[in-house]
Amino acid sequence: MWLFLITILIYLIHITIISTKSLHMLQQNRYNRGYRYIKWILKNYQDNFLNLNLLFLIFILTSLNETLNTISPYIFIVIYLFLTYVFINERKKEVAKLPLKYTARIQRLIITNTLIYLIPILIIIFNYNEEYLSIYYLILGFLSFINYFILLVDNVINRPVEHLVSLHFDHQARQKLASMTDMEVIGITGSYGKTSTKNIVNDILSVKYNVYKTPANYNTPYGLMITINDYLDPYNDYFIAEMGACKKGDIKELCDLVHPKYGILTRIGLAHLETFGSEQAIEDTKFELIESLPSDGIGILNGDDEKQLKHHLRNDCRILWIGIDNHKVDCYAKDLELTYKGTKFKVKFKDDKEEYLFETKLLGRNNIYNILASITLGRALGMKITDLQKAVKRVMPVEHRLSLSKYYDINLIDDAYNSNPMGCKMALEVLSMMPGKHIVVTPGMIEVGSKEEEVNREFGMEISISKVDEVILIGEEKTKPIYEGLLKGKFPIEHIHVLNDVMDAFPLMMKLKDKETYALLENDLPDSFNEKNKE
Repeated sequence: MWLFLITILIYLIHITIISTKSLHMLQQNRYNRGYRYIKWILKNYQDNFLNLNLLFLIFILTSLNETLNTISPYIFIVIYLFLTYVFINERKKEVAKLPLKYTARIQRLIITNTLIYLIPILIIIFNYNEEYLSIYYLILGFLSFINYFILLVDNVINRPVEHLVSLHFDHQARQKLASMTDMEVIGITGSYGKTSTKNIVNDILSVKYNVYKTPANYNTPYGLMITINDYLDPYNDYFIAEMGACKKGDIKELCDLVHPKYGILTRIGLAHLETFGSEQAIEDTKFELIESLPSDGIGILNGDDEKQLKHHLRNDCRILWIGIDNHKVDCYAKDLELTYKGTKFKVKFKDDKEEYLFETKLLGRNNIYNILASITLGRALGMKITDLQKAVKRVMPVEHRLSLSKYYDINLIDDAYNSNPMGCKMALEVLSMMPGKHIVVTPGMIEVGSKEEEVNREFGMEISISKVDEVILIGEEKTKPIYEGLLKGKFPIEHIHVLNDVMDAFPLMMKLKDKETYALLENDLPDSFNEKNKE
């Protein structure tokens, strides 16, 4: 019996360690909101199940053989120590864009998960019979094998508790907002550009006002509630709320919580098409922000976005349009000078005869749109042009969004956060402006549903006609469409490198580099979609 208890202890340590990845993926996939976690499990079934964890099936053989049955505890110890060792080494190699956060919700899931595993273990211990040893190990092995699904069960079990917790935080947040009568809320949404715009708006308005923005990726109901309850204070003039969505109604839910008076819709693209179901559903959801604004509110829309121009707006609030190509708007940029050091451009307002020069350290046309939206709002809120110009000059790049950094003597253009077709094209333009040798490192675009192959094939063709010298594709299976697009665009096959682990890309870049090299990391760290090294 004592040997069996030792094996149970090793098993519990193994479960505790492997559950960190299940919890991480559940958290990354918004606790299965829109069935994202289930879709992730099924999409990655080969990596998740057709692996070394199948070693637990050895106990079918041990149960059929008396000699092996007597040594099954030792076999169990060896197998699960080995699996734990392999798992820890694999996790060390992974680079998480968003690491697991041990929030109160995750802690509650850990408790539920522990109980789920303890129940069968305690039943076995109290009914222990050495004759059934291999069967016990087979059961425990199977429960470890389906760990991802066990976490899904934990999530369902905890749902009533989470609902009560949510109601408490929701009530607390609403009461606090109701008491802050002098503060107004600015909502920001879109398929991409939300976080960059949020940061730019914050930097600009902070010149004149006391502003607070949602931290990091706090763009869900929980995120907004935590921000309101823990961080907002009575002296805030404006609260900038980034609003994320993966299904219809998500933005409306956030608007019903914070009641924004001002709203910025960045661009409408294909992000999360898989969970939305259709492009129309994405468009309608993004416009939930603008259509939730009060009649005395202000909505800022992009006049270069066909979807925004054609949308039938169901609101009578004031709308201000921005653009670069479209000059029939309230604020547009002209005479763009995009260099590898930053961007200069002139801004023309519809109701002003003057043209104003702006300079920024930010790279790419997408950031010009984000700046235009921010200065349009700042001007509507009473800021002087000179203050807007100074603020834009001081704005710093956001990490993983066309930010520049160094890897030894290689210049990295980090555009790792959620690629999209328009963003990829803009990132390639930025890379093309840089001097020296150009390298692209990418696993392609994800979460674009049925269009994933199409947009990635087009991305490959875009690379082939850009000033790119070397391409490093991460994930042999997922990058096949990019590979096909590269070949179709007649990109030299000897300059295409396919890897299955993003960490292998860095030593390869060191081999490929020249005296001056710029490497674009385009969506290079997709935590939920990273392909394991299969070599």
